[in-house]
Amino acid sequence: MNFLVASFIAFLTYLSLTVGSGSILGLWSIHEFGLGIIVAVIAGWVARNVFFFYSGKEIAKTTNPLRWIKWIVYLFGPFALGLIKANIDVAGRVITGKINPGIVKVKSNLESDFAVTMLANSITLTPGTLTVDLDNSTNELYVHWIDVKNSEPSPQDIYGSFGDWVRRIAE
Repeated sequence: MNFLVASFIAFLTYLSLTVGSGSILGLWSIHEFGLGIIVAVIAGWVARNVFFFYSGKEIAKTTNPLRWIKWIVYLFGPFALGLIKANIDVAGRVITGKINPGIVKVKSNLESDFAVTMLANSITLTPGTLTVDLDNSTNELYVHWIDVKNSEPSPQDIYGSFGDWVRRIAE
């Protein structure tokens, strides 16, 4: 199952990157299509355990199409909005020089390793914040923040609604 899903994702990715090159539906050449299948099978074999390192019920969670749709909504909705706001904030701080950087500890309130990793990556990709460490026993994140207002910020101060969305997607 893992192999097939990973191969299918690799094939779709390959097709999206080579669109417009031929005669199949006016989008791909027969050679591109055949090479895509070969590359997808190899990539699926290699990546089967990278993408789906869970067992049993966890695999069903990560391959659920509804979760992928939620992830896309998160990516182009709340995450993109948070990214735009953070970029404007950081640009303003660079221009005015009003920064108060520091490292703060914030509770993630998430259970699974996948969810905590997804939240940490979302925080790191947002300008002005960088996840530098994780306490595995309590799932607390240590975040370098460009504007430390208090030494114990709330999760809302650091990552806003990202945690709720990550919980919906990954747990």
